[in-house]
Amino acid sequence: MADGQGSSRSPASPNGGGSHESGGDQSPRSNVREQDRFLPIANISRIMKKALPANGKIAKDAKETVQECVSEFISFITSEASDKCQREKRKTINGDDLLWAMATLGFEDYIEPLKVYLARYREVMITKFLIQLSLVTLLQ
Repeated sequence: MADGQGSSRSPASPNGGGSHESGGDQSPRSNVREQDRFLPIANISRIMKKALPANGKIAKDAKETVQECVSEFISFITSEASDKCQREKRKTINGDDLLWAMATLGFEDYIEPLKVYLARYREVMITKFLIQLSLVTLLQ
């Protein structure tokens, strides 16, 4: 990191401490363990490597920083979508709720590509369901 030491997983935050400083690997957020709060580092690393040339390397602290940022971003969006669902007295967050949350939080530029992805995902899921239904019908 900037001080020349290894990664401490405690980046500075506006209130003077990272999210990991109290309680070892416990988060002050409802005592959730760090490994339960973050996406797996292997997944983050694999995604990051796709953007690099074949011989490119990524430092451990860079992977950890992206891991924390991505996990925090997902929590941020999900929290907003969850609040919406609670107001509407629903228990399940769906893709449309996440898109609404992103728009509400200022990520409008991502909405259209994600709508396309969500529509394709739903088409694939419907097709898989219909294929399974057809197989079950044939086997009866």
